[in-house]
Amino acid sequence: MIDDRALAEKPVLEGGRIRLVPLADRHASAFHATFQDPETRRLTGTHHDWTLTEIRDWVAECGTRADRLDLAVEDRESGAYLGDLALSRIDRDNAHGGFRIALVPEATGRGLGPEAIRLLLGYAFDRVGLHRVELEVFAFNERARRGYEKCGFAVEGRLREALRWGGAWHDVLVMAALRPAGTAPKAGQTATRSAGRPTARAASQAQRPTQ
Repeated sequence: MIDDRALAEKPVLEGGRIRLVPLADRHASAFHATFQDPETRRLTGTHHDWTLTEIRDWVAECGTRADRLDLAVEDRESGAYLGDLALSRIDRDNAHGGFRIALVPEATGRGLGPEAIRLLLGYAFDRVGLHRVELEVFAFNERARRGYEKCGFAVEGRLREALRWGGAWHDVLVMAALRPAGTAPKAGQTATRSAGRPTARAASQAQRPTQ
């Protein structure tokens, strides 16, 4: 059973080097700047030129929605914005949802993405009560695919030529992670958790903030 409170209460999740916090207006400028970077736009397939006003309006909406979870990734010591991630498209009948993550360019290649993913996966399985978490990643993004696999995701399928970028067609891989066998949701726990254990579209799949 899905715990709607776990989506509505917007948790703070503590890791070793990072902290996941509710996405807020203070993150809007850095969020907007991230998607001005050409490589970030390529890895996320972002065609639309989001204005800062659009981002601020969307961030404000995130805090009021009880059907999804949008969190910012912050440096645990400095509080610097490192990216964002989301748990959305919740299917309550079948206990699965969609996932995406996008990091600022300076945060990639440091192992911070997997740490953030594992934190959110643990929350998705333990608190929200999901059984399956799905993402999409472009076939040319091998680094992201390998990172997801280390977090428990497996490739389940391929959407042929689903992305048009740089004058060429590219495939999209569908990946998913399942709740570890023998575990059950832990409903009613506090929204703040510290989780360093592996247990979760990415640095590369955020085609649009509303996904």
